[in-house]
Amino acid sequence: MRSALGHWNTGLGVYLAACLAFAAHAQEAKPSAEAKPSAEAKPNIVIIGTGGTIAGAGASSVNTAAYQAAVVPVDKVIAAVPEVKNIANVRGEQIFQIGSESFNNQRLLQLGKRVSELLKQKDVDGVVITHGTDTLEETAYFLNLTLKSTKPVVVVGSMRPGTALGADGALNLYAAVVVAASKEAVGKGTLVVLNDEIHTGRDVTKTNTFKTETFRSPYGPLGYIVEGRVLLYRLPARPHTVQTEFDIDQIKALPEVHVAYAYGDMSRTAYDGFVKAGVKAIIHAGTGNGSVSEFIVPVLKEVRSKGIHVVRASRTGSGVVIRNGEQPDDKYDWLVVDDQNPQKARILMALLLTRTNDSKELQKLFWKY
Repeated sequence: MRSALGHWNTGLGVYLAACLAFAAHAQEAKPSAEAKPSAEAKPNIVIIGTGGTIAGAGASSVNTAAYQAAVVPVDKVIAAVPEVKNIANVRGEQIFQIGSESFNNQRLLQLGKRVSELLKQKDVDGVVITHGTDTLEETAYFLNLTLKSTKPVVVVGSMRPGTALGADGALNLYAAVVVAASKEAVGKGTLVVLNDEIHTGRDVTKTNTFKTETFRSPYGPLGYIVEGRVLLYRLPARPHTVQTEFDIDQIKALPEVHVAYAYGDMSRTAYDGFVKAGVKAIIHAGTGNGSVSEFIVPVLKEVRSKGIHVVRASRTGSGVVIRNGEQPDDKYDWLVVDDQNPQKARILMALLLTRTNDSKELQKLFWKY
């Protein structure tokens, strides 16, 4: 009986062979002059690989949810989509090869600083980042707030590995390059492209564990990619990139901010653990409108008395948390998010704490971003 590793190697081998065969076939086809502009006319796009499902492989073509992530190098991922060369001059750069659940602050900063370096180069017109879907929204929100460039930055992933029937990664990557190479994407902040949709990094979130239409924004996508065309129907309304006070080049470390998830009969264990670990703020992912149970209220008051900020968010996934609604936030000196979900509130709070520790100013900035 073959080992699981043997099955996986077979799947990867089939995937890579198919990629090379497809690339060879595409080279034989003679594209029209319109579909393949001159090298001088095409923008230069750098595709940064960080791993994830888009770089994954399964043991067989029917493994769409059971597979090994982050095993296919970014150059191989690009080779599977030869059509991108008709859109732009592309080159790959591998910075990580991990599942996105393993992203941490250090890797987030490393990625952001490298993207910033690339955007400063005259021979780079845009950047595409291949990323696992688990924390893709957090990375996109962070880059949306910290990059100081109007050049397009697009984060892309997939829900199925390239070895699977109905794999979505190749078309997602093609669409991401189309967007990054377009004039329409200039000055729109960090964008997220999957499933033919264009989302702003601020709003988008993962909503399903396996469906290809998992990424949604509460206000809908900014637009679509249709037959290689970028169609935008709305624009980001909140400050991003060059409009913010956060500069990735100036950030050396992020303050520790963690999330405590509320539920019936919850205990104070998580809060005590975070306090002991020396966090600067705790995001309370409350029920409903950021509710706090009667037996957790004194715990959060105690947390704040130690100089640690308490931020009320909601575990529901969407909606605005109302200040002084469920709790007397003014009295307790707690903060509330606007419409940021807990994981995005963590990103924003960490950045805010690099600028100020004043609670009143912090609250204003939550409402701003």
